[in-house]
Amino acid sequence: MNIDISRTRDIIGVMNPIIVFKALSNETRLQILHWLKEPEKHFPSQEGGDSKKIGVCVGHIQEKAGLSQSTVSQYLLMLQRAGLLEATRHGQWTYYRRNERAFQVLAGYIQEQL
Repeated sequence: MNIDISRTRDIIGVMNPIIVFKALSNETRLQILHWLKEPEKHFPSQEGGDSKKIGVCVGHIQEKAGLSQSTVSQYLLMLQRAGLLEATRHGQWTYYRRNERAFQVLAGYIQEQL
C-alpha cells in the first residue's frame, strides 16, 4: 500500500505524521505523555489550579524527568509542535497538558492509513 505523504496533512488536519512519529520516538517524551495522561497521579498539586484542566508546570515535569530544564523544554516544544501537547502561560509559568483530540485523530490515522 502506498501512502501519499503530501496528502497526510489533509488527512489529519494540522498534524504532520512525520513530525508526530519523530516526537514519539524518544523514551522520555513518551514517558512525559504517559505522566500527563493522569497528572494527578504523577505530579504534586500546584498553585495554578487543576492539572487536568490547565496542565502541569514545566518545573514539575523537569523534576520528575530528572533532566535539565533546557532538555525538558526542548522535548515539550517538540511534542507541542507535533500537536500532542497544549501550552498555557500563566504569568511567568508555562503549563502543559495533552491534546486528547490529537491522540484520537492519530489513532484514526494509524487505523486507516497504516
